[in-house]
Amino acid sequence: MTKSEFLWQLRNGLQGLPRDDIEERVNFYSEMIDDRMEEGLSEAEAVSEIGDVNTVVAQILEETPLAKIVKEKVKPSRAIKVWEIVFLVLGSPIWLSLLIAAFSIFLAVYIVIWSVVIALWSIEVSFVACALGGFVAAAAFAFRGNVLIALAMLSAGICLAGLSILMFFACKAVTKAMVWLTGKIALGIKTMFVGKGKKND
Repeated sequence: MTKSEFLWQLRNGLQGLPRDDIEERVNFYSEMIDDRMEEGLSEAEAVSEIGDVNTVVAQILEETPLAKIVKEKVKPSRAIKVWEIVFLVLGSPIWLSLLIAAFSIFLAVYIVIWSVVIALWSIEVSFVACALGGFVAAAAFAFRGNVLIALAMLSAGICLAGLSILMFFACKAVTKAMVWLTGKIALGIKTMFVGKGKKND
């Protein structure tokens, strides 16, 4: 792939972002390719070292706040006519209700996803607390001379400590997966705004 082809695909993939952001990114990658070519690489090798243009676009979208993309998307490309304003106002009970409903569904899904993570970490904390409680209770019963109860408490504390260790790794894995999932959801929303709303400049 040539430099011009790479930059064209990059610019095309970023349509929907603010124009200044697009130019900044295109200039950045243009200079990066030039720097590699000055180091002795051919044009194709310099472009290849940067990576796949779709991956670059995805990384840029991940770094760009969703609010900035939405703001650029809803910004009118021309002056709004009076009759369009009238239709927007008259239709606001419908489109505003749908917008609120869509936002509420998205927020509910997001809350449910992270509620699972919070619930798992709560169980982990309770296991640790119960294990510590078991050890303290074992020491207290042993001090009073109740050896059998002390052994039972110690055994329960050891079991709970083992469960807490296993639960920690499970919580860590689930948290990592949820971060990845919410990142992919956010990237999908950004791509939907950018990819389907390309401006004809």
